[in-house]
Amino acid sequence: MPDRAPQPVDRQLPTDEARDLISLVRDIAQREIVPSAAEEEDAGRFPCEVFALLSESGLLGLPYDADHGGGDQPYEVYLQVLEELAAARLTVGLGVSVHTLASYALAAYGTKEQQAEHLPAMLGGGLLGAYCLSEPASGSDAASLRTKAVRERDDWVIDGTKAWITHGGIADFYTVMARTGEDGPRGITAFLVPGDAEGLSAAVPEKKMGLKGSPTAQVHLDGVRVPDARRIGDEGQGFAIALSALDSGRLGIAACAVGVAQAALDEALSYAGQRRQFGRPIVDFQGLRFMLADMATQIEAGRALYLTAARLRDAGLPFAKQAAMAKLHCTDTAMRVATDAVQILGGYGYTADFPAERYMREAKVLQIVEGTNQIQRMVIARHLAGPEGR
Repeated sequence: MPDRAPQPVDRQLPTDEARDLISLVRDIAQREIVPSAAEEEDAGRFPCEVFALLSESGLLGLPYDADHGGGDQPYEVYLQVLEELAAARLTVGLGVSVHTLASYALAAYGTKEQQAEHLPAMLGGGLLGAYCLSEPASGSDAASLRTKAVRERDDWVIDGTKAWITHGGIADFYTVMARTGEDGPRGITAFLVPGDAEGLSAAVPEKKMGLKGSPTAQVHLDGVRVPDARRIGDEGQGFAIALSALDSGRLGIAACAVGVAQAALDEALSYAGQRRQFGRPIVDFQGLRFMLADMATQIEAGRALYLTAARLRDAGLPFAKQAAMAKLHCTDTAMRVATDAVQILGGYGYTADFPAERYMREAKVLQIVEGTNQIQRMVIARHLAGPEGR
């Protein structure tokens, strides 16, 4: 029987350095992530050792300046690294994306002094970040957040609760959006809060359908005091910072979604090449071959879409519309492809003995995080037709 084993993705990379980087990531994934992924996800275990290795290898600050410990890589390359990590284990790929999101505010809006003081440790010093925007009563309507920061001389005192925080309870730093002024988006300011700050605590992690190894928890801020030197940007600029961060963060989710979809396709293709029915491999049946062809086409379209948005970002051009499109298309694709992979494996696909069911459970959350896909459609429509109610 001819070899039908899935092959690594043939990537179009801009430099030899980028090709070496992808090779390093694939080696780490196969040696350190894939062998224990299923067991650790089932046990709800966060891979602390893997993140320490990623930090040591320079993979937690890829799109940021080398002057501050980053990797000086374009988003076009960084996102393909994320895809490789997510294909190995979504907890890792998503974790790197969230850490990058949490570092964005300081890297893009911090003063030179703040960046010099904090970024080297955040990007390459073994630290892990979390991004705190959502609250129990303000998810999609993030501008209505109620967490409050009150100025006391040279300090700010923060009180409130954040919800759905990836790395909640284990993060070394939190980028927190809090209200410092009037209601609405103009009254929000960003702060860099240490993970060990007095008054900061996390609730018991949520019991989730998938992505069990990645802790998601409410974060409580009870009189947390931070100096004004940890305020990021101007007072009242926090919501603009948050939205700017999410444009880039959505590309991270899109890349992770393509990684999950690729892993699901690879699993389906491998199984279909080995499983025999009616005297031949099931991959020889036209109906199944058409399913595989559709899955592969959707994945390639998603990869092209997120890379187009990344290249716009790298060129300093507007990319918010394309980022929303990429997040929408890639996460919907991940859900379709993962579901089809379960179908191709049949009864085995519904068991935990094969990873297809895990991919399907994980794909679902990607349609929700960092702006639901309904919100992405609203963002896209605003770019096309202008604001509602004009």
